Amino acid sequence: MNKQPLKALALFAVLAGSLTVSTVQAAEVSDVLKAGAVKVQAAKSAQTKVDRIADQTDGLLQEFKQVNKQIESLRVYNSQLERQIDSQKQMMAELKESIENATIIERGISPLMISMLNALEDFIALDVPFKKEQRSEAIAALYVNMDSAKFSAAEKFRQILEVYDIESEYSLSLESYRDLVDINADGSEVEVEMLRVGRVALMYQTKDKSQTGAWNKNTGSWETLGSEYRRAVDQGIRIAKKLSPQDVMQMPITAPETAQ
Repeated sequence: MNKQPLKALALFAVLAGSLTVSTVQAAEVSDVLKAGAVKVQAAKSAQTKVDRIADQTDGLLQEFKQVNKQIESLRVYNSQLERQIDSQKQMMAELKESIENATIIERGISPLMISMLNALEDFIALDVPFKKEQRSEAIAALYVNMDSAKFSAAEKFRQILEVYDIESEYSLSLESYRDLVDINADGSEVEVEMLRVGRVALMYQTKDKSQTGAWNKNTGSWETLGSEYRRAVDQGIRIAKKLSPQDVMQMPITAPETAQ
């Protein structure tokens, strides 16, 4: 009679043990799953960090390449700049040498220019007296410019040559102009019409054409011409003013003095 309850008790104990084992095993599986989930999450987080670091590394790499390009460009630019600086230094040295040479040349050419001006001044003083005041003022202006620092030696020399050219052209030109002349040699000047034929002849004629005269190179004075020259001088004045066509004119040419 007592065996039945003992069997039942034994069966209950077995079942209870089985349930306990199953519960324990279930708990262990749950812990394993949770641990796996944590690891997966940690792996995802680690991968995210790896991806972010990779992106950052790629950005840094691109920036590094860009910086290298800039450095190379700067290296090329600096090399070119150094060559330009060397070239400028050479140019400065050559310019300095040129300035020194120019100073030497200027010191040598200044006496020459003064000599040319003196010769030109003497020439005008001895020449036939046409536009004498205007020509003398041009020489005086050149003397002033010689002492001025505003003009270079080359410019001063050019100005002197320009006046020489003007004086040279006077020898080949025909000109008529009005001037005041002391035709009576009494200190009183009379306005007359002048006619210059190169440097060969210098004549005048009063406004009313009543008096005609010419410069005598030998005596260095004005002398009255005969009436036979009145028409010729008047014609010459008209030709010089381009009022008449060119023609042959009878001019009073002073013969040079015979050497003693």
